[in-house]
Amino acid sequence: MWDFSIGATLGMMGRTLPFILLRLAVYFGITLGYILVTGVGAGVGYGIGGFGEEGLRASTTMWGGIAGFSIFGAIMYWAREYILYIVKAGHIAVLIELIDGNPMPQGRSQIAHASTVVKERFPQASALFAMDQLIKGVVRAISGLVQGILTILPIPGVRQLGVILSAFLRVAVGFIDEVILAYAIRTKSDNAWMSAKEALVLYGQNYKPMLKNAAWLAIIVYGLSFLVFLVMLAPAALVVYLMPGAWAAGGMVFALLFAWSVKAAVLEPFAITCMMQVYFKTIEGQQPNPEWDAKLEQMSGKFRKLKDRALGAAEGDIAPLPEAIQK
Repeated sequence: MWDFSIGATLGMMGRTLPFILLRLAVYFGITLGYILVTGVGAGVGYGIGGFGEEGLRASTTMWGGIAGFSIFGAIMYWAREYILYIVKAGHIAVLIELIDGNPMPQGRSQIAHASTVVKERFPQASALFAMDQLIKGVVRAISGLVQGILTILPIPGVRQLGVILSAFLRVAVGFIDEVILAYAIRTKSDNAWMSAKEALVLYGQNYKPMLKNAAWLAIIVYGLSFLVFLVMLAPAALVVYLMPGAWAAGGMVFALLFAWSVKAAVLEPFAITCMMQVYFKTIEGQQPNPEWDAKLEQMSGKFRKLKDRALGAAEGDIAPLPEAIQK
């Protein structure tokens, strides 16, 4: 059915408890930030609406809440690369040590050790973020192969099936980009861009088992996330009730935020650990296939950009970072 061990994954997550706790603090902190800033916005709107009629107060309260939510969302948009750098990449670095059977260094915390490893591989957060964006683009292109194959099959309704499958795969491949980063960290190469390129080629030539396991994990993770959402509807509704001019849609939004925080803090690292097991086991003893290298270069502009940066790093000439994430 699937090629990963849930027991082994839970064991590794237990051994990286400091990072799980860090993720919980970060993502629940983000959720709390959304709630507080939205509440402040709604309160300001409520106060402004007090100068007019009752209908105006309801409108200004709603728009104040929307403004607060949007402002905090913009802040988190700019903070996303540092979350990737400090939280996600650090956790990956520790998981790699456990997968390889290496003991954690004595006298240093997991978080301090992981930060050192990540900074050695990626001195700047922007470099890791740029690489991650390119990797996501290439992974999406590989998953698009499945839809492309389906569209040429002479089967009634296959095009509609291809669209549905493509949408599902877009969710499933969200777990894979960090596995590619894991390979780039694990190789300890002086050229992380070249390692990422090789990892993508290896992923491409093994896309069938990788997508199969990613699909199973998408079902598990999003099924559990939906259960969390249902459980959190009641406390989220209470939070909205306590806000000035109770924001009717807020209960749904905040329940979604709580479910997202559990997914990001606990369920995503579970899925990524499972995918790392599958990926490293599948590619063991393999070499990047030149045919797949050429295929990816032809089908993905982001792969070509990644390859150019890998060659530039080998020659000591790296292009400006903004160019790396252009479409």
